[in-house]
Order: sequence, then C-alpha cells, then structure tokens
Amino acid sequence: MKNNNLRSIYTIPYAVWILLFVLAPIGLIVYYSFFDLSGNFTLMNYKNFFSSVYLTLTISSFWYAFLITFFSLLIAYPTAYFLTKTKHKQLWLLLIIIPSWINLLLKTYAFIGLMGLYGPLNAFLEMIGIGKQQILFTDFSFVFVSVYIFIPFMILPIFNALDRLNPALIDASRDLGANSWTTFKRVIWPLTINGVKSGVQVVFIPALSLFMITRLIAGNKVITLGTAIEQQFLVTQNWGMGSTIAVFLILFMFIIMLVTSGNERGMKVNGKNR
Repeated sequence: MKNNNLRSIYTIPYAVWILLFVLAPIGLIVYYSFFDLSGNFTLMNYKNFFSSVYLTLTISSFWYAFLITFFSLLIAYPTAYFLTKTKHKQLWLLLIIIPSWINLLLKTYAFIGLMGLYGPLNAFLEMIGIGKQQILFTDFSFVFVSVYIFIPFMILPIFNALDRLNPALIDASRDLGANSWTTFKRVIWPLTINGVKSGVQVVFIPALSLFMITRLIAGNKVITLGTAIEQQFLVTQNWGMGSTIAVFLILFMFIIMLVTSGNERGMKVNGKNR
C-alpha cells in the first residue's frame, strides 16, 4: 500500500509536465484551428486543407521526408554495422554523435559557406575544369544537408540494435549453410528492424516539419508543412490555418509512430538471450 502511494506521488510531476507541455499546447492548436482571421468560428480551415494547394504541399513534404529518411538509412545501416565490428566502437560512435551537439543554425551557415558560389566546393569544381555550379538553393543541397544533420539520429538506434544482436543466431545461420546475404536477409535485418523503425521515427517525423533549412539552404524552393506553418503564423498571421496544418502534422506523426512501433526479439539483455 505504501509503495503504491509513493508511486502515485512520483507520477505527479510527470503528469503535470505532460499536461502543461504536451496536452495543453495540442489543445490550444486544435482550438485555434476552428477560427478564421477575424476570430470567428469556422470549419473552412479544414476544408481549405483538402484543396489542391495543401494536398500538393503535403505530398511534397512526404516525398522530401522519404528521400531524407531513405538516404539516411542507406548510409546509416552499413555505418552502424561496421561500427559494431570495430575495436573502439564506442569512441567512433561518440565521434559521429558529437556534430549533433553543434547548433543547427551554425551547421546550416557552415554549409552555406561550403556550397556558396565562391565557396571551397565550387573552387574545387572550377579547379578540375567543371566550372562553378549553382549548388545552393537546389533540391540536392536541401536533401544533402538534411541527411547530414539527421544521420547521427539514424545511426544510434540501428547501432544499438546491431550491438545487442545475439551472435549465436548468426553463427547458427552460417552453420546451417546460409551465405552472408541470406544471413543478413533472414536473420540480421529482421532482428534489427526495430532499430530501423526507431531511426525512421526520429528522422522522418522531424523531416516533415523542417522550415529553417528550407529557407537557408533551399531558398524557399522547397516548401514543407513546417514552412507552411511558419508562413501562416508569422507572415499572413492566419493562426487558424497554421493551427489546422499543425493538427494534421500531429496526426501524421502519430500514425507514423504507430506504424513504426514494435517489440524486440533476438537480443541480448544483461548477457541473456531473448
């Protein structure tokens, strides 16, 4: 009885935090989504969201988020795999994670300098005879910089899944005559899929709502749901439409979290197999 009372007391700060900083902001967003520019109650914001303009914007956001997630996974999985095979894997993992500690704005401006018309990248292209190219303010630069920023967040959960993988299962697969590709396809990939799902969550969801990189790197040539929300709140001052887009963005995020959730299997926990 006493333990139950203590447990209830300990959950109070958590419940207050969730109420004030999660549920209350979501409630305010939903509330404002039912008002127009004049402050009148309306459902037109939701009707407008299903117009061709916002549907195209939503499809575009999902496409860019997919590209960023796909290339991040393409680079992160083999990187995480080889990290687990290195002698000082924790050190190498730390070196990969350290750039994520740097302020996002500083990293973005660093890439502006690197990719600018008079930056070192264009200087190199000019030196080898290709000539200066417009690298900034393109889809390529947006996806490239976004992938660079999100890669550590994709590597970490995949590394953890691979590092906890029971090696006896791989040995058993090889003893049964499976080659490297079959072992990866039938053993390693299925047993580390939850790490991949976690990586997809932490990359795909924020990639849907990027707005600063779209402005500084893509020059507003790439418009995402995050950019649209920023413009509605800060430029047009249409809080109702901005809140409506945010409501759908939250719904999309919730659906993605449901789709990418799963249970762990074939892992080592405290030296024991699961």
